[in-house]
Amino acid sequence: MRKRCKKRRLKYNNIIKVFIFIMIVIFILIFNPLSIKKDNLKVDKKKDIVERVYNNISKEEVSNDFLEWVYDTYGKDKFIKLENSVKDSYSDKIWHDIYKYSYIVLMDMYNDKYKDINHVRVMDNDKNNTISFVGDVSLADNWYIMPEYDKRGKKVYGILSEDAVQVMTESSIMVANNEFTVSNRGAKMPGKYYTFRASPERLSIYEEMGVDLVTLANNHVYDFGRDAFYDMLDSFREYKIPYIGAGKNIEEAKSAYYFILNGYKISFVNATRAEKLILTPEATESEGGVFRCYDPNNFIDVIKREKEISDYVVALIHYGKEDSHSLEDVQVESSKMYIDAGADVIVGSHAHVLQGIEFYKNKPIIYNLGDFIFNHETKETGIFQIKLNGDGSMKYYFIPALEDNKYTKLLDGDDRNRVISHMNDWSVNAVINSEGEILEK
Repeated sequence: MRKRCKKRRLKYNNIIKVFIFIMIVIFILIFNPLSIKKDNLKVDKKKDIVERVYNNISKEEVSNDFLEWVYDTYGKDKFIKLENSVKDSYSDKIWHDIYKYSYIVLMDMYNDKYKDINHVRVMDNDKNNTISFVGDVSLADNWYIMPEYDKRGKKVYGILSEDAVQVMTESSIMVANNEFTVSNRGAKMPGKYYTFRASPERLSIYEEMGVDLVTLANNHVYDFGRDAFYDMLDSFREYKIPYIGAGKNIEEAKSAYYFILNGYKISFVNATRAEKLILTPEATESEGGVFRCYDPNNFIDVIKREKEISDYVVALIHYGKEDSHSLEDVQVESSKMYIDAGADVIVGSHAHVLQGIEFYKNKPIIYNLGDFIFNHETKETGIFQIKLNGDGSMKYYFIPALEDNKYTKLLDGDDRNRVISHMNDWSVNAVINSEGEILEK
């Protein structure tokens, strides 16, 4: 009897031991305190690294949350490079060197600002990194170019040479001055001698030309009145062509459009002071129109605002005396004011002929690019280009062209050299070399 009880107790104890063992195994499998400790060590190490980087960066807007986002998004190895880079000294250049995006772009990505494609376009993996600009473009049905476009039946190649189209379509960003309104409605504005209007389907030609952005702050977008002007804005949206310089209210008219190119954020802004007799309405809080800069402070405020949130600001201005290679004092004075405010490049239109180039504080002012495809006259013109390098530096180029017989072509040989020579004569302290590069004297 006693042996039997002993056996029962032993069996009972063994069952308890087995049960306890099983529970321990289950606990380890579920909770794994060693793994938790290991994970905690990883978290602590990440936080330590982030804290060290944070302490070495003097920018107030750089938060621990932003640094943790960078760590999680791009990984520990690159973050260690960041830590090593900021140990001795800090500059905003470090971000692009390591992550291929500027600090401003990374901060925008962290804040999820690039969802609205109506205001920004990200040009990732673009090895060209070239921004091109042409002057006045008219696709108006009641002017010289479009009747010839239709008559020749070659689409864009009826009005532009193949090499010109190639330069434009292969550019990372292609910008043109849209010198007409777009509508099938409206009446000519009273008091205007020249009025230009295109039917909406003409905007498809911009795709043939590779145009990515148009400027509307000029003296012809309101030629056929309010209804036609509003139709134009709607048509650009329908054809998904971004525009700047005009809008249904002043906030839209003075808004920038952004491109992310080679990891840098570029702000494009546009204003006009072209009319001697001012007929084109200025946008207000409740009415559509263009953005004016007769008072330069209006444009200065916009440029200052954009410089705070962008790596570069490109200011496009409609100004200058028509059909004159000479510069007006207001062009020179206001352009320098805009550079003082933060503009990195200034590109002008309106003169219908080429004007010279000036460097101010090492930044180029392209005073006027003239007509590109606009008229029936024979005129020298060209394409201005910016090459944005990975280190943030810019190089500038001018490609000579000629508008003749309602057709624009790139030039070579003596013809090319002649236009370069003219541009050098008209320029203030800039010279275009034989390769087309624009250099400061």
